[in-house]
Amino acid sequence: MRTDLDLRTPRGRRAFVIGLCRRRQRPGSGSDLVALMKKAPLMQWPDLREVLDPIPWAVIGAVAARLYMPELATKDIDIMVAAHDLSAAEQRLAGAGWERLGGPAVGGSTWRSPAGTELVLLTCAEAGCREALAEAQQNRDPEGLPVIPLPYLVLLKLASGRTTDIGDLSRMLGLADETALERVREVVREHAPEDVEDLEALVELGRLEAAP
Repeated sequence: MRTDLDLRTPRGRRAFVIGLCRRRQRPGSGSDLVALMKKAPLMQWPDLREVLDPIPWAVIGAVAARLYMPELATKDIDIMVAAHDLSAAEQRLAGAGWERLGGPAVGGSTWRSPAGTELVLLTCAEAGCREALAEAQQNRDPEGLPVIPLPYLVLLKLASGRTTDIGDLSRMLGLADETALERVREVVREHAPEDVEDLEALVELGRLEAAP
């Protein structure tokens, strides 16, 4: 095991977990994962298009990930807008009866709908944000919600360094076809070239898990 990792950083934590997994991972059950992917969505979410359009926005987090891997339970929906659209998006949520909860999150805010659904509104200003939001408008889930495309969701999860996100990454990448993977590689090389090696390790882990 490498001893030079700084576990205080997302990259250090990610490298540590990848190293553990590469030593322990065994072929999984690809047929089970494929069957789970074919199931109808377990959770229904508010149609935020009626509230936020025409502001460009995209679903991120666990609700986005279900388009690329078996669905995970989550108690809230995370969405992203460009930093310059944050104020307008918050005004639209408030005007639609959503209640702002507590103080602002880093780069955004949290909300609750009149029906009790919780929402985390986040912003992006880094390179690739405009492209991600534009592509999301043509990348809809079964409920019609615009979902961040896989390459940009990978970027977000690579940056987080959370153990749960590392697991999500390997599963999403293991289920992706070669065309999708090439697009992911292209975007990561452009926006996070320092993470290319970890990306390939996660693809390898994911393919092992998805193997029949």
